[in-house]
Amino acid sequence: MEEPLIQDMPSQDRPREKLARFGPSALDNGELMALFLRTGIKGRSAIQIGRDLLKKYGSMGALGKMSVTALAKEKGLGLAKASQLVAAFELGARVAREHFSDVPLDTPELLYEFLAPQIAHHAQEQVLVLMLDARLHHTGTASISLGTVSETSAHPRDILRPVITHGCYGFTLAHNHPSGDPSPSVADERITRRIKEAAELMQVRFLDHIIVGRPSPGRKPYYSFREAGLIK
Repeated sequence: MEEPLIQDMPSQDRPREKLARFGPSALDNGELMALFLRTGIKGRSAIQIGRDLLKKYGSMGALGKMSVTALAKEKGLGLAKASQLVAAFELGARVAREHFSDVPLDTPELLYEFLAPQIAHHAQEQVLVLMLDARLHHTGTASISLGTVSETSAHPRDILRPVITHGCYGFTLAHNHPSGDPSPSVADERITRRIKEAAELMQVRFLDHIIVGRPSPGRKPYYSFREAGLIK
């Protein structure tokens, strides 16, 4: 049996009317996505397309990392709707970053909260340098490298260059583990020690190295080298 289109649903069940009456928190993720998709296709409403996409990719975070080109190939989307979804995810990410503009990034928990929307669901390892002022406020982010699923490379020279160029007080290094497990590898520990030595030589403060994973029972979704005692 074909699912009814949104216009054929009772008024109180339509996403737009539900949002106006009860607020956005009353809508599930598929219904929120339907507001951007607006129309469905034969046999599938915009709500069902949204829910199917979430089921396929597993989460909003993973879906939000998809490119316009990849999303446009999904049945029921196309370039226009894919562009609308990507724009919506990017707006959300920018709002999240603005939230931290006046917040000192001085704890691993805050750093993870800041970084997770950006890199937690990437299918490849990405290395970021967060540049900080003397109050530990974020002043900019430099993307250093994008690696394979299992490894990435970043020379201390490349990591320190944007910090020195922008005259920053200090910096935090971050990268993700696509597996979701933030446990450090031997290579992670080795590069952290090398960067620590280089930062001391250049007299800039190396605040932390955060490995971003994903939540799982029994472990933190991140690993902090400062918390582990490797960075003082």
